[in-house]
Amino acid sequence: MASTKAVVIGVVVVIVIVAIAAALLMGGGGGAATTSPTSASPTTSVAASSPSTAPTKTYEIKIYTGGTGGTYYPLGSKLAELLNKYSNGLIRATAVTSGASVANAKALAAGDAQCIFIQNDIAYYAYNGLYMFEGKPVKNIRGVATLYPEVIQIVVRADSGIKTIYDLAGKKVVIGAQGSGTAVNAEQILKAAGIWDKVKPVYADFRQGAQMLKLGQVDAVFLTAGIPTSAIVELSATTPVNLVEIPDEVLKKLHEEGYKFYVRVVVPKDTYKGMDRDVPTLAVKAMLACDAKLPKEVVYTITKILFEHLDELKQAHKRAESISLQHALDGMSIPLHPGAEEYYKEKGVLKS
Repeated sequence: MASTKAVVIGVVVVIVIVAIAAALLMGGGGGAATTSPTSASPTTSVAASSPSTAPTKTYEIKIYTGGTGGTYYPLGSKLAELLNKYSNGLIRATAVTSGASVANAKALAAGDAQCIFIQNDIAYYAYNGLYMFEGKPVKNIRGVATLYPEVIQIVVRADSGIKTIYDLAGKKVVIGAQGSGTAVNAEQILKAAGIWDKVKPVYADFRQGAQMLKLGQVDAVFLTAGIPTSAIVELSATTPVNLVEIPDEVLKKLHEEGYKFYVRVVVPKDTYKGMDRDVPTLAVKAMLACDAKLPKEVVYTITKILFEHLDELKQAHKRAESISLQHALDGMSIPLHPGAEEYYKEKGVLKS
């Protein structure tokens, strides 16, 4: 009996020891699998440092452009495609149709857009809270690049005898729709020429103005657009036209008054039916701008892809043929984003 009891006690002791040992082993193994920081860290570190791997974060970017029938939309759509193709996963871009420059600046201010196409004069007004942005400056707008000229075209009948801007004194001039960017351009230029108070301004859009010019109801019509402008081509088919010269001293005066966004351009003769000579005039520039809050690496990448894949961008619209790294800062009217600035310094466009 005693012997049997001793055997039972021995078996129980062995079972308890085995159970305790098993529990200790299981506890140690489970803890090592779930809490050890060493198993995942090397992989994460290698992935983050390897240049061939995708970045750890992808930035969603909406590029606000313009109407589908204009220039901004096809260029913006192609740029979005290039960013998605060449940013190695850093950027996922989408092009959005919009009301163009003014609407785009407001979308940037609201946080709806991260990149925008905009005229450099409108960007200047937005940043400084002027004209249509009075009391509501867009302080988060930053420059990426100026792209191509939007030409100030003062259209007159070819038989008018009006050659230079000074010849507009005493004339009836359509200066653009009330509150439009064209109307602002016209007022600034006519004031710099010293004849703002000597013309009879008429507020109307270009199509209305073109009809009035055709009927002889006005003497000249202002338009800010890329050349050749289809609306002027259409007008000149039945009413031969010429463009009015804006001389160097007017450009100098504009720059002295702080309007650095104006640049010199020459419209070649025969651009429109009726033109028999090259005409020196001015232009503002279409530009790409972005949100100041975008990381430096993102905007550097946008700038790099823009200029290193220009051949592909040119496939989207003929206006892209005027885009070049050499002239990327001509007429830059707002502060540059640090990411764009870094790229330009790297390429020698800006001094370090």
